[in-house]
Amino acid sequence: MTRHRVWDPLLRLFHWSLVVTFTANAFFTDDESKLHEIIGYIVVGLVAFRLVWGMVGPKMARFTSFAPTAAAIADQMTDIATGRRAVHLGHTPLGALMIFNLLVTLAAIGATGYMLTTNAFWGIGWVEDSHEALVVWAEISIAAHIAAVIWESRRTGVNLPQAMVTGVKKVPKDAKIVP
Repeated sequence: MTRHRVWDPLLRLFHWSLVVTFTANAFFTDDESKLHEIIGYIVVGLVAFRLVWGMVGPKMARFTSFAPTAAAIADQMTDIATGRRAVHLGHTPLGALMIFNLLVTLAAIGATGYMLTTNAFWGIGWVEDSHEALVVWAEISIAAHIAAVIWESRRTGVNLPQAMVTGVKKVPKDAKIVP
């Protein structure tokens, strides 16, 4: 195994803080409570931090380092379909799409949640329906993300959850590395 330092401490703190706060709000707080609102603002703050960190953070955290192209997505899908084991040191192209999906979805959840606290939109059906639909979409996306992480960990031989805890990817010596 070769060791590659990839995820900086702030990126990892962001990731796990988002896991905790979204899970708390989606499953453990009362939707009408002040705590739900406060945690929602924390989630939005985390998303805002990630947007800034994606522009000024270390190389692996920057959006420019993993902006997916059609060719890169096709290459990754071909690798999966043919059983080729290519390890991306940073985010994979499909992983990048999921990151962008989740950031946009969480921002939209925050926007609709805020709208529900205003006099102009309180009690408006489409805003509440949109908020709830976005949460369901986020939950589906997160389930797909977790499944993909497990799949890619097994397929590539890289323990991706461990890398998000330690910041280091341990890559099998025989794996093709994609920078």
